[in-house]
Amino acid sequence: MTGQEIREVLDGARVFPSKQLGQNFLTDPNMARWIVSQLEISPEDTVVEVGPGTGALTEHVIGKAKHVVLIEFDGRLAGALSERYKDRDDVEIHHADGAKFDRRILFKHRPVKFLGNLPYSSGGAIMKNMLGRPHPFSRAVIMLQKEVIDRLGAGPGTKDYGILSLRMQVNWHVQPSRIVPPEAFYPRPNIDSAVAVLTPREDPAAPTFDARLFDELIRRGFAQRRKQIRKQLPPTPPWEEVAEKLGFSPSARGEELDLEKWISLTRAYDTHPLKDNPQKDDELFDVVDENDVPTGTATRAKVHAENLIHRAVHVFVLNKNGDLYLQKRSLRKDKNPGVWDSSVSGHLDAGEDYLPAAIRELGEEVGIHDATSENLEHVLSLPPTVETGWEHVRLFITRHTGSISWPAAEVDSVMPFPLDEIKAWTEAKPDDFSPVFLMMFRGYLSQQA
Repeated sequence: MTGQEIREVLDGARVFPSKQLGQNFLTDPNMARWIVSQLEISPEDTVVEVGPGTGALTEHVIGKAKHVVLIEFDGRLAGALSERYKDRDDVEIHHADGAKFDRRILFKHRPVKFLGNLPYSSGGAIMKNMLGRPHPFSRAVIMLQKEVIDRLGAGPGTKDYGILSLRMQVNWHVQPSRIVPPEAFYPRPNIDSAVAVLTPREDPAAPTFDARLFDELIRRGFAQRRKQIRKQLPPTPPWEEVAEKLGFSPSARGEELDLEKWISLTRAYDTHPLKDNPQKDDELFDVVDENDVPTGTATRAKVHAENLIHRAVHVFVLNKNGDLYLQKRSLRKDKNPGVWDSSVSGHLDAGEDYLPAAIRELGEEVGIHDATSENLEHVLSLPPTVETGWEHVRLFITRHTGSISWPAAEVDSVMPFPLDEIKAWTEAKPDDFSPVFLMMFRGYLSQQA
């Protein structure tokens, strides 16, 4: 779209660009085409664009992606986009705030890519909401004021390095790509903008860590930027012990530590007893027959290697809204790494029964320590098959209104999803889930029908 075309759209929608909303509309069609090219769109992709405005970027996406989701805060512009694309069934338009948009509805559209000429006023909040862990995106291209892009990609020891840098870099590789001058926009801003390409940081060999604790520690560490972090971190374990163990200077400041060191610091302050154990190969399980009668015991490693029949429990945890917590399994798990699974799942130890195992696993995996036989309901059982991993499986359900926590080595992240969204997601992308979860979820839904 040319500058004249964009002005015509704005006039037709009766929109006068708002400085308060950070509205600066891209008017350079060549720049728009180049920005979209950085997304590397394939025919199977869904593209989510936040802040499409007049559609300067959107017009280069339409027809290339399988599905396009537009999220526009300005109701007049959202209405104009709805009118423009009313005859296309591959375009979905939301009049919504990108900083508050429910990204859970996007997972069923994977593979998903993110595009945004983000408003200067709320770009940080939008990135935190849309691109924080867990997210559905396989690539992102964003445009913001250059000073913010510089902060996203900044390294330790620089003036731009801080909380925003670490929050983005812990989940994404950030590649600043191109400066966009003020004359490419209407109205012209007083500063340069810049484009960055983001790719997910996913390395199965990387150390696991508690992402929520990481965020708490960097907020503490940069609360007073020039102060030594020893004065801002939790009292235990003692900073002197942590610094000696990690090889840090006792007088280190937050701005001196790179991402790897902040992750090491997070692991040092993580008190979860299972933080380093995705699984224990020497755990002893009961080996059972087709009728669930014990025939002996064997180690976890032997049971899985030889496909011996054994026992497991799963628990569906529902929150106060009736949403079901799903866990994304750690990339270090030996079975189904990186896929989505039940709120809680685990094997029975040798000599253990199903209900006690469910109660134990609730405490170990999501930090629910007040579960009892009274608030756990057995809803279905599955026989041992290839899909269940040769496990006799019992599914329990419980409700929980408090907070949850999880061991980073076992669980990458946890998020509650509406049941309808999970149903649509499992139908569209079954490979995103563990096979046994799919069987249990479908069985659970059939019981509710």
